Amino acid sequence: MKPRPATVHLPSPHLPDADWADRFELALNGKGLTAVEAAERSLGNSPGWVSALLKLRNRMVSLVGLKTEAPFPGKYGLIGPFPVLSRNDDEVVLGFNDAHLDFRIVVDVRAGSAVNQIVGMTTLIRRHNTLGRVYLAAVMPFHKVIVPTMLAGAAGRQD
Repeated sequence: MKPRPATVHLPSPHLPDADWADRFELALNGKGLTAVEAAERSLGNSPGWVSALLKLRNRMVSLVGLKTEAPFPGKYGLIGPFPVLSRNDDEVVLGFNDAHLDFRIVVDVRAGSAVNQIVGMTTLIRRHNTLGRVYLAAVMPFHKVIVPTMLAGAAGRQD
């Protein structure tokens, strides 16, 4: 099964002031995948074309003074380029705050049918200013392709 858009509700306890959010879900055959494992598979092993786009993004945003990498490793280290803020078997929260926006990525797992589980990836954004709104609008077409691609990695990356 391919990742599909899912409903997300605001406010979220992970970023209570978020003013934008989306969510994708993927049904995986089998059981027992933890949220941390799903996040590592999804975010810790990007396909080459996603890595290339992120490098391009970093070069471009550095020109306007935005952060090009995480400012700190997070309480539980990093998964891919993202600081891990909290984690348990069912949910891992990643992200950081910046001058233009704050963001969180929430990867969660839950039981699906008797033979599968659902892995979800929610993106939460709190835009602080015009730059945050412009930035989000500029990356949105890429976000809508990259997030499902990354989430599909929870099933096992096949570059």
